Amino acid sequence: MKTKKIRIENLTKIFGSRRKDALELLKQGASKDEILEKTGCGVGVNNASFEVDEGEIVVVMGLSGSGKSTLIRCVNRLIQPTAGKVYIDDVDVTGLNDQDLRKIRLTKLAMVFQNFALFPHRTVLHNVEYGLEIQGVETEIRRERSMKAIEQVGLKGWEDYRPENLSGGMQQRVGLARALALDPDILLMDEAFSALDPLIRSDMQDELISLQEDMHKTILFVSHDLDEALKIGDRIVLMKDGAIVQMGTAEEILTNPADDYVARFVENVDITKVLTAESVMVKAKAVAYLDSHGPKTVLRTMQKERLSQLFVLNGRHEVVGLVTADDAAEAIERGETKLDAFMKEEFPSVLPEAPATELIQLMAETPYPLPVVNNEGRLKGVIIRGALLAALAERGKNNANS
Repeated sequence: MKTKKIRIENLTKIFGSRRKDALELLKQGASKDEILEKTGCGVGVNNASFEVDEGEIVVVMGLSGSGKSTLIRCVNRLIQPTAGKVYIDDVDVTGLNDQDLRKIRLTKLAMVFQNFALFPHRTVLHNVEYGLEIQGVETEIRRERSMKAIEQVGLKGWEDYRPENLSGGMQQRVGLARALALDPDILLMDEAFSALDPLIRSDMQDELISLQEDMHKTILFVSHDLDEALKIGDRIVLMKDGAIVQMGTAEEILTNPADDYVARFVENVDITKVLTAESVMVKAKAVAYLDSHGPKTVLRTMQKERLSQLFVLNGRHEVVGLVTADDAAEAIERGETKLDAFMKEEFPSVLPEAPATELIQLMAETPYPLPVVNNEGRLKGVIIRGALLAALAERGKNNANS
């Protein structure tokens, strides 16, 4: 069972002096605009609830003014919530005193900002060391940890330079390294890449994905860019007027939008960037087993299931080969009895998370179905050309209808 690293329950933030009046109107179902007109208060977050699993990247997104940045700042209480709870490892952050809040910020959380927030008079190394310095970590240890973080983000050799000598992308890497040096359980990233040029932003997204493969941090990432959310998020929280309108995987949101607002929000997304091998694969009708099957057995199975090829599995259910009906028939004529004497061993396979863009290219290059395998090479399903085209066509139909 996955550990719930962050739990947000009925979180509300209202700005203004008549917060109690505004909160009561909010409970009665008044809109954001109505509350502003009647009380002069602004609704930042409206009764938001969701959870983030340990090691998961959840992207909170929406248009400007949707409440996404306010929400993430309520998690570490840079902004004090008006109502509701925020739990980190089952500790109610909203109820902590200043000393305990400071402790949890220093040990559990780190934040990466849009505007880099670097000290101009400090070198890269001294900027990265800052959080550790505040923690009171000894000089030698904090230098070692900071240099490791600098190397992780690809800035080795730049540790003695000041921010003014770095590009925007490099400065953001310094901000990320400063967060990583603290070795926090949770990274809060508020529009961390949005100030960067498109190409640099894409590189930073790739860098984060690569780092996450090794770090397995819990990341709450704020963005207004849907393509960015689709690229890096395990799940997406979509907000409007301070409220959560839908939460789910990219595919869930794209294929089953909760309302017209969500449908309009995602209508121009390229579905090939979202559909994955797992979402279009089908269960293999039949397979061959290396240790127990021969050419006569597999040919009979293919005739019965009306297939022209079978994937061959070993005793650990790993895909080790592919046999075709023609190859099996020729093997019988030669008197062969073992599959490894004639099966094909060179063919492409994909992981469940492989995007449709990759699948389309591979399907064009091979006459066979694609086996979908896990990291151990075990068969999860197969992708046939018809299933992939049908999934793409169905999404296109949904877009047209919406």
